[in-house]
Amino acid sequence: MKWRAGYVAPAVLLVAALLYAPFLWTGYLSFTRYDGLAPAQFAGLGNFAELVQDPALLTSIRNTLIWVAGTMILPVGLGLLVAVLSYDLKRGAWYRLPFMLPYALSGAGLGMVWSPILSHGGIANLLLGVDTAFLQEAPHNTLAMLLVWTWQQLGVNTLLFVVGLQSIPKEPIEAARLDGAGGWSLFRHVIWPLMAPLTAVVVGLALVASLKTFDIVWVMTQGGPGRSSETLAVTMYRDTFVASEYGYGSAVAVLLTVVTGLASYLYLKRQVT
Repeated sequence: MKWRAGYVAPAVLLVAALLYAPFLWTGYLSFTRYDGLAPAQFAGLGNFAELVQDPALLTSIRNTLIWVAGTMILPVGLGLLVAVLSYDLKRGAWYRLPFMLPYALSGAGLGMVWSPILSHGGIANLLLGVDTAFLQEAPHNTLAMLLVWTWQQLGVNTLLFVVGLQSIPKEPIEAARLDGAGGWSLFRHVIWPLMAPLTAVVVGLALVASLKTFDIVWVMTQGGPGRSSETLAVTMYRDTFVASEYGYGSAVAVLLTVVTGLASYLYLKRQVT
């Protein structure tokens, strides 16, 4: 046992240094006034009291909830639809390939590609024959970025659902077909219940990812105009590294951590029960 502990100790120390120590340091800073230069001054719950009264927080929460709801409906819902419709098709993998390619782009790269397309006078305006500033008005800017996010995430969700479909035993499906089930009835009463474990994983991953949305929003709008498209992650970054209010930004980080952890816990608890 002593030798085993010695083997594991370096990995445990590395994880503690890279994950737990920054987390504890952030928690400490959330109770201080700190600008990165002068010594931190203990402020108690002052940062959290200020956070509750900050109107930008309500905007961030609203946009974050839009991201969560939109992710459940679009990338996850459409991914399931594409997976089901292409599963039994001959050469279905080739039909799914165009949906997979955008996933190779990072969120930052995605924003750089789509920002000029959706800008005022961009390609989207020319193709649609409109004169709309997609990224300059709320909540249209958040919805536009959500569609871009869907374009990227649709492929990986489709792939996960296809894996789930392939793992379903064929016997229940064949028995249901012999009983006359087909189409929507077959999917709703047989395929969907059998895919429940994988669906829980896909939805859980999408939930956490949407709550932490940052890179695509920062690259495309930087949370603007007037902080109208900020999410909680963008608010945390702006207050910490742009405004150099490390204590206040740490309070936002703690809030985001609590929201993400609570949402994950409630979701997993519901799946277990």
